[in-house]
Amino acid sequence: MLQLLYAGQYLIFAIILVSIIFSLTLHEFGHACSAKLLGDDTAQRMGRLTLNPLAHIDPMGLLLVMLVGFGYARPVPTNPRNIRYSWGNAVVAAAGPLMNLLLAVVAINTLQYLYLNSNTIPDQQVLFLSYMAQINLLLMLFNLIPFGPLDGHYIMSWALPLKLRQRYDYYNGRYGAQLFLVLILLSIFGIPIFSFLMDFSRGLMPYLVFVG
Repeated sequence: MLQLLYAGQYLIFAIILVSIIFSLTLHEFGHACSAKLLGDDTAQRMGRLTLNPLAHIDPMGLLLVMLVGFGYARPVPTNPRNIRYSWGNAVVAAAGPLMNLLLAVVAINTLQYLYLNSNTIPDQQVLFLSYMAQINLLLMLFNLIPFGPLDGHYIMSWALPLKLRQRYDYYNGRYGAQLFLVLILLSIFGIPIFSFLMDFSRGLMPYLVFVG
């Protein structure tokens, strides 16, 4: 993102930064809200059941987003023992990516509505809604990767039969974070490890348009 500043693209930089902060905040709020609904108030007691970005954004994680394009928010704390159902942990994990999907759908359909019903649309609105849709689809897909600390590994663990789940949890606990870090480093050094996520998110967009 810093190359945008070097190129003088201050508006685009600001729009992307605001979109990322907003998207990460809603992602973490989705985790906190679903945990609360399923009986775990840990996040609420720690001040995380809120839409205040200051409660969710990690300064170092946000700095990494600007420097290398990858970053993170503060993980929402949960206590699995408080969650009422055996599938509850998977639902809490899925709530973040689902929140990003919802935001992408709202953004892209709002943009479509403006195209159909407005003679002129300010460039700032087009840029903001476009980046909101793209960023949230990428966040959803990225967090569904089923290893390391990402939400996808909780969903995958729940979906597997017991014996496979135990082996998966064991190997992911030992090697998942390291594998995840290696993929990010390879991507930073120019190997298009995550380019398929970009391509998939672009291909997914037309199927999310319901306004017509």
